[in-house]
Amino acid sequence: MNEDRELQWDDTITNDGQDYITLPEGDYAFTVESFERGRHNGSEKLPPCNKAVIKLRIDTPEGPAFINHQLFLHTKTEGLLSAFFSSLGLKKKGEPLRMNWNAVPGSTGRAHITLDPDRNDPEKKYNHVKRFYPKDGGAQTWKAGNF
Repeated sequence: MNEDRELQWDDTITNDGQDYITLPEGDYAFTVESFERGRHNGSEKLPPCNKAVIKLRIDTPEGPAFINHQLFLHTKTEGLLSAFFSSLGLKKKGEPLRMNWNAVPGSTGRAHITLDPDRNDPEKKYNHVKRFYPKDGGAQTWKAGNF
């Protein structure tokens, strides 16, 4: 029985980890695995602000694909935050919402995923959330096992 535990500096490791699964561009159902609170240090486009790093899981025949997506807590990105909470069914169009981050893990939604080049290595591609769809309607969604 393998139990999770802290590794020591001289322990032997054998687990190679999971292969990174790249998805073809399309619409996918996702589950929010987790989120972490963080801080954006500021950039040309956005001043310093809080951020949420959301870990999404998309189930595929090859296994789960994971996407880390950042949401910035700033008035400039309020529409993106609304789209995310709408995709989980936690926000209704035209109604204000107090963001309840405790309700996010385990929630499900739909998103359009693209494959974008890595900034440092254009040969490498990574899964990217292009947009979130509202829970109450919208685009056709691919479901696990229905590729």
